[in-house]
Amino acid sequence: MVDIKIEKIIRSKRKTIALQITDDVTLIVRAPFGIDEKKIWEVIKKHSGWIEKKKKEIEARDPKALKKEFVNGEGFLYLGKYYKLYIVDNQEVPLKLEDGFYLSRKFLDKAKEVFIDWYKKEAFNIISERVKWYAQKSNLKYNKINITSAQKRWGSCSSNGNLNFSWRLIMAPISVIDYVVVHELAHLEERNHGKNFWIKVKMLIPNYKKQEDWLKKNGYILNL
Repeated sequence: MVDIKIEKIIRSKRKTIALQITDDVTLIVRAPFGIDEKKIWEVIKKHSGWIEKKKKEIEARDPKALKKEFVNGEGFLYLGKYYKLYIVDNQEVPLKLEDGFYLSRKFLDKAKEVFIDWYKKEAFNIISERVKWYAQKSNLKYNKINITSAQKRWGSCSSNGNLNFSWRLIMAPISVIDYVVVHELAHLEERNHGKNFWIKVKMLIPNYKKQEDWLKKNGYILNL
């Protein structure tokens, strides 16, 4: 069986055992109360092939994509496309996007914060438009939209109808953004991920599995 250790076991009222491979190639297990470790290891052994595949995918990742250096010519994502960074003098605004990202040299020491602020504003504007469009199309009512700094949770829907989205989503292709938007809108009526939930998602995003797979495979690059 693949060589992997259990980082932690999280127990809750859930009914099934779920496995998650972290970015440092360790395993997090989510299990129901009352399930002993023998049963957990049986599940791990059963899914050893999947664990090995995920481990190889993570180990093959480009480490340069995990941390930005904010130097001339470096690529930064926006709506699924890379744009080169140019550090310039005599620019009034801290950051702007044209044929590339133009960062004022005066803000170079705060480049990460400047980028995050820019991404957050873009995320709110574009995601708000997509939410409004899909909500009208599906006749769903939401409360308000929040942009978060979540690293792994791309979106969530609160019990009072608030929709939350990570600013990192703005780096993904618009088709992927639409999938996350529809996913959270569907939760306004279906709180779990049952059959009816996925029927609602598929009605609006027929190829939602393709977008879901893109996030699973490439989500790690939506980062600074």
